Amino acid sequence: MPKKVLLLYISEHSGHHCASIAIEKALHSLDSSIQTLNLNSFNYTNPILEKVINRAYMGVVKRRPEIWEYLYDNPKVLRNTQKLRDMFHKFNTGKLKPLLDEFAPSAVVCTQAFPCGMVADYKKSYGLAAPLVGVLTDYAPHSYWIYNNVDRYIVPSKETGKKLEDNGIEAERIMSFGIPIESKFGYYDKDDGTLRRNLRLDLDKPCVLVMGGTQGLGPIKDMVRSLDRSAIDIQLIIVCGTNKRLYRHLERGRFRKKVVVLPYAPNIDKLMQISDLIITKPGGITTAEALAKGLPMLIVNPLPGQEAMNTHFLLDEGVAVKAESPEDVVVILGELLYIKNKLADMRRKALSLSRPSSSIDIARMILEMV
Repeated sequence: MPKKVLLLYISEHSGHHCASIAIEKALHSLDSSIQTLNLNSFNYTNPILEKVINRAYMGVVKRRPEIWEYLYDNPKVLRNTQKLRDMFHKFNTGKLKPLLDEFAPSAVVCTQAFPCGMVADYKKSYGLAAPLVGVLTDYAPHSYWIYNNVDRYIVPSKETGKKLEDNGIEAERIMSFGIPIESKFGYYDKDDGTLRRNLRLDLDKPCVLVMGGTQGLGPIKDMVRSLDRSAIDIQLIIVCGTNKRLYRHLERGRFRKKVVVLPYAPNIDKLMQISDLIITKPGGITTAEALAKGLPMLIVNPLPGQEAMNTHFLLDEGVAVKAESPEDVVVILGELLYIKNKLADMRRKALSLSRPSSSIDIARMILEMV
């Protein structure tokens, strides 16, 4: 009988989804007979509420980020919402039962805390025997991950695991494999100039990659304007993700420097490889991909909560620098490109911190559990 793995995430255009895809691909590469189901759990159980919450979340992080900062991993909020969350989980576990009965998974893997809590409660209520694996995609865990019925936690680093231990999770349940990324980020093919030529970029001029996550968030327009007017001799690749408004705006723009504007790009690994530095928000997946490529990071406008915590980790490790404003980006970038040893040192540290085989290691562990 073939092994079956159910992968659960939330939000289609998210790092959680990217992580579940990376694990799914790794599972199939190790076992061609395995059956997988990769599901947006929130959309499955609450399709209308998912749209409402996604819109509310985006509105808060864009217009009132201080509210999200207050709500994120706040012990008081955690305590005050416990009964509501218990009721919500109980309501959703009933919706999950037909899915779990029909698919009958050998293991359940969650790349976000909401489905992980839902399945943990399901195991408690219905006695699900399949092991439950929680995969963290940020460097600092929050309290919504803490459940008794999670068989394994996959964490990005030993420091992350230690924080789970401080919250009562036994060390034997924690595995430090890194954030799951696709295996292509672990390959390094020396660029022969083909991609730069295809993008009409100079072969010998520094190339800066600008991203705002899968949704193209952050002050990208202001940054690009400041960089284009600067005296720094660079060229830019801007990936807008799913932000169609940003893409249309930049595509119509007239620039002094060579600027390549792309929508959602499937070849981010190649774009990272031909770049000298990335200016980005520090989402967990983007961070892990950049580390695997040895790409120094210039962080701008991290979201409160998980991205702010990721920023602290990256700054402490010496693989990133932070700009406080789009104007600061020009000054800091100029310094980094001028001090060649600084960029080389950041590259070495990034590669030493990277976990390019993370998804394969996670997939291998899952297969051993089932």
